[in-house]
Amino acid sequence: MAAPMLRPLRQRGWGLFNRGKYFLGVEPRREINFKLDERTAHSSLDLLKKNTGVVYRMVGIDPTKVPQNLERFRDWAVVLGDTTVSSGRHYWEVTVKRSQQFRIGVADLDIPREGCIGVDDRSWVFAFAHRKWSAMFANETTPISNIGHPERVGLLLDYDNKNLSLVNVSTLKLIHSMPAEFQGPVVPAFALWDGELLTHSGLEVPEKLIGN
Repeated sequence: MAAPMLRPLRQRGWGLFNRGKYFLGVEPRREINFKLDERTAHSSLDLLKKNTGVVYRMVGIDPTKVPQNLERFRDWAVVLGDTTVSSGRHYWEVTVKRSQQFRIGVADLDIPREGCIGVDDRSWVFAFAHRKWSAMFANETTPISNIGHPERVGLLLDYDNKNLSLVNVSTLKLIHSMPAEFQGPVVPAFALWDGELLTHSGLEVPEKLIGN
């Protein structure tokens, strides 16, 4: 399968810098700045706001009318981000208030395009459906309680420690963390079956989350 065009990650240091090395206890923050990759988007999805948002169309585009390529999801309403992660800690947020059924997380760059994120061992997601949240991996779900339906949530990806967390953006506290045995580069991943999602990237990892 051909690999999609990828955007580079930027890395920014914080704290004091001495002779080319960070002082003990001070680590670099990383930020992922991505767009949604139209070439991966299922024909029922339209991208908006300069490819930072996605909207579900119940009557989607005729699949024969969209460019046919190996990157596009063919059976499920999924779209991937255009930037890979293979190391470090990264944080982004998603406005979810306008959708009642969606999944957000990360997936292997070469995840099969016939499936949906969350149903195999190539993706790790947080799902919202029937007014309930859950963590999903390999089609197994773990309920997450006491969240409700916030307007916006955060995702903290710790690639090196193999962990993905859902974050309360108001308190900057972890809501739920799930282990993730990454085998290679991953990309932000999204699926939805109504409404729209809006992504917010280019954010540094909040200081409150550095020690988590």
